[in-house]
Amino acid sequence: MEINLITGYIGAEIRNIKLANATKDEIHAIKQAWLDHKVLVFRDQDITREQHIAFGKNFGELEVHPFAPHPEDYPEIVKIISNDKRQYAASNWHSDVTWRREPSMGSILRGRVIPDVGGDTSFANTAEAYNRLDTDIKHRADSLYAIHDFSRAFGQRMTGEEREAKQNKYPPARHPVIRTHPETGERGIYTNKPFVSHIDGISEEESRYLLQILERAVLDPSVQCRIKWKTDTIVMWDNRIVQHQASNDFYPQNRHVERVTIIGTEPV
Repeated sequence: MEINLITGYIGAEIRNIKLANATKDEIHAIKQAWLDHKVLVFRDQDITREQHIAFGKNFGELEVHPFAPHPEDYPEIVKIISNDKRQYAASNWHSDVTWRREPSMGSILRGRVIPDVGGDTSFANTAEAYNRLDTDIKHRADSLYAIHDFSRAFGQRMTGEEREAKQNKYPPARHPVIRTHPETGERGIYTNKPFVSHIDGISEEESRYLLQILERAVLDPSVQCRIKWKTDTIVMWDNRIVQHQASNDFYPQNRHVERVTIIGTEPV
């Protein structure tokens, strides 16, 4: 197994491995590389949906997304098809399902139909983004909590009755603004525009001010890497310390990707 860094702060491309029949030693090495580099890229992985699910289960239990479409008979797989009529590419910077009380550990995304140009995914190291904040901003943010609400994104597609029923089942979650990674101990920014409504316990004005500063920190290109997709490329990232966004610059072509998501723990 060969590891090639993508940038100095985030991302590595892993070569000379087939995920469909990875050994226990290779899975162990992948886990360590994942912690070290946060985003891993595997090329030319012609796997079945069953193998995609089986690979994800090496890292933990898989979630079933309550709002996203999935292929028939594969509830663990989120199917994301985007074109000029279905613009579902997640173009806002975010971490997956932070509106859950126990948000995901990580995601494993496979490219099935890739446009000729565009549709890249960018990833940001939120620990390095946090490290570069001014000391006074760190001190202000370290002890704060933000409110994450699914309805800011997924609620727009629901009727009022549907939204109320789902909010009873998935009430807003209160998570630290700065999260500590449970395995590496790194501290990273854990707010994002699609799901965070506000920072709890401070004024609306200060909440907006801090959220904008944290957002700009994640937008710094020097803490990011950008992945160009090909068919059968697989990318896995650590949602606990990484944010990502897809570039919606490929319409009217189709972009079809499929994701499994590993259940995580309550952020601290």
